[in-house]
Amino acid sequence: MRWEREGADWPHREASRFVRTPGHRWHVQRLGEGPGLLLLHGTGASTHSWRDLAPLLARDHAVLSLDLPGHGFTESSSPARCALPAMAQDLETLLATLDFEPEAVIGHSAGAAAALRMALDRPRPVVGLNAALRAFHGPLSGVAMAAARAVSLTPLVPVAFSRLAAAPGLARALLGATGSRLDARGEALYRRLLSDAGHAAGALAMMARWDLDPLIARLGEIRSPVALLAGGRDGMVPPEVSREAAARMGAAYELIPDLGHLMHEEAPERLDAAIRRHLAAFRAQTPAAVTPPG
Repeated sequence: MRWEREGADWPHREASRFVRTPGHRWHVQRLGEGPGLLLLHGTGASTHSWRDLAPLLARDHAVLSLDLPGHGFTESSSPARCALPAMAQDLETLLATLDFEPEAVIGHSAGAAAALRMALDRPRPVVGLNAALRAFHGPLSGVAMAAARAVSLTPLVPVAFSRLAAAPGLARALLGATGSRLDARGEALYRRLLSDAGHAAGALAMMARWDLDPLIARLGEIRSPVALLAGGRDGMVPPEVSREAAARMGAAYELIPDLGHLMHEEAPERLDAAIRRHLAAFRAQTPAAVTPPG
């Protein structure tokens, strides 16, 4: 995606900058001052997914969000760096380059998996939102995974996928599968992302290299505080995924019954309150009050 064109009206454009590390030219955004929070989006998204939540958290935190490798406006020279261990390493390199040490990492979907992988090497508290710790479900998951596998065979797959996604119908179907209800602005931003061949290639390359088994086998080794929040309407990652993972880690688990996979976009004020509650519990080293498993 071209910053001068697609990024001309990008949410929080004034907070954006570009940072080079080996293999990547990152698009990052920083808002606010105070204890640091790192925000990691999920597959196929970008900094735009935090457009409403980030300013709320930034009232008393320094909030750093970014486009993951190959996503949005972050350029990556090596698709192999989209694999989970490499991505965790590259995120640490970026944090060191920026001299930014977060108090906690907040990750959505695949971003939560990346946050947990980072915590294995450098313990930090993690708040996961609909953590993708199992293969995606939903009516379009098979199509997406088939495209992800095919992307390694031909560069034409992302081009074809992006052309399909340019039509409102496919973008609306993909968002509908999340179980979340977004406003027109949110839908338009996702359609802009999905209709870009470079972004589609980055998302599909990430999916093609996303091996969760080693991380899942080591969840019990994570020693930093973790809270996993799950939307009861999530059509992509069922709530039991977070519930089971939390049990393996001895982590907090919270069910939010009426929200879907993109719950931080459809109810940012509620997620701000929930995240703050768990951050306070981390600081106090006491369990947060959570909704009983559904």
